[in-house]
Amino acid sequence: MRVLILNADYPRFLTWLYRRTPDLAGAAYATQMAARNASLFGVADFYSRNFAAAGHVAADIHVNNPWMRAAWAREHGLAFEQPPEPGNEAQRRAIPGSLQRMIAPFKPILRPLARKVGLSPRLDAQAEEILLAQIEDFKPDLVLNQDVFHVDARLARRIKGLGRPTLIGQVGIVPSRGEDWSAYDLMISQLLRVVESFRGVGVRSEVVHLAFEPEILERLPPAPERSIDISFVGAVSADHQQRVAQLEAVARKYDLKLYGSGLQNLPASSPLHRCYQGEVWGVEMYQALRASRLTLNSHIDQAGREAGNARLFEATGAGTFLLTDFKDNLHTLFDIGSEVAAWHTADDCLTLIDRYLGNEDERCAIAAAGQARTLSTHTFRRRIEDILRFVS
Repeated sequence: MRVLILNADYPRFLTWLYRRTPDLAGAAYATQMAARNASLFGVADFYSRNFAAAGHVAADIHVNNPWMRAAWAREHGLAFEQPPEPGNEAQRRAIPGSLQRMIAPFKPILRPLARKVGLSPRLDAQAEEILLAQIEDFKPDLVLNQDVFHVDARLARRIKGLGRPTLIGQVGIVPSRGEDWSAYDLMISQLLRVVESFRGVGVRSEVVHLAFEPEILERLPPAPERSIDISFVGAVSADHQQRVAQLEAVARKYDLKLYGSGLQNLPASSPLHRCYQGEVWGVEMYQALRASRLTLNSHIDQAGREAGNARLFEATGAGTFLLTDFKDNLHTLFDIGSEVAAWHTADDCLTLIDRYLGNEDERCAIAAAGQARTLSTHTFRRRIEDILRFVS
């Protein structure tokens, strides 16, 4: 079977990737893809390499990468508009943090309107045509679309018309209301509430969790000394109000190291500003986790009572002690207390930090057990086995 994975990257990551290698934007398509995968950011080539290991032909397309798109078009004789230099892309006007906090609960309702007025990410006409040409060239039997925003329902129907491949969508938030998802044969999500929302509109849907790629451990530099007491890697925004409150409570008492984005959305009085260490991507993120005695996790507010974000598996897979927010289904992923620790309230989080920073043997034992669980159960190989079972 021929499997094609569609994905999209954060613009800030793309700027970082291309600025660190000045000639990359003009390089061959294969060279750019190799550099993208070597960063180890996000899912990199973890789905495609595991589909290939299972005996399939697999490839990736990063749909919102204008420099890769231009390279592919150039190498295949297609017309294309020369993309701007990395870092010079037109930036959307930022929405003030106070307004973001006000509209956060209404995002599922507002998304269709945002798309109509150009505030939601989407591909332009030329980018769509090049993507469709890439898909036609590869001739997939199965397409796994991991970005249902850039590759929206309308574009998904066009993809479905190219040889009628099995079309799977993967999404971690409740879908926009009023969208026509009928082009998809299957929608997968790490959250049951998202799965149930798709089933509620007549779309077949199943739970498939996120994962960790064990080969990361072989591709990382040597592990650094654990010189960081407490770290957190991730965004702080209007969509993470519980996270911000918890991190601020930690920052008032401990030397928290915060890596990520969104600090501009917080008031100047927030103690998180003095904790900020900048953004880390891929390899740098894993090294920051490995340098931490304890790393914190907190889900996006929209996750509700369910656990399933990427940090659960990235932190444990890297061998770091994980203190995460308690969720009703967390026990189905890890044994709480022996593979990860979980907090219920900000005060509870502080108590657990005291306990585990003061007991190295217990902390290390839990970190080792958490890593063993992830490497045995929460791998991309296991996830593609699930996907293939659902497809068959």
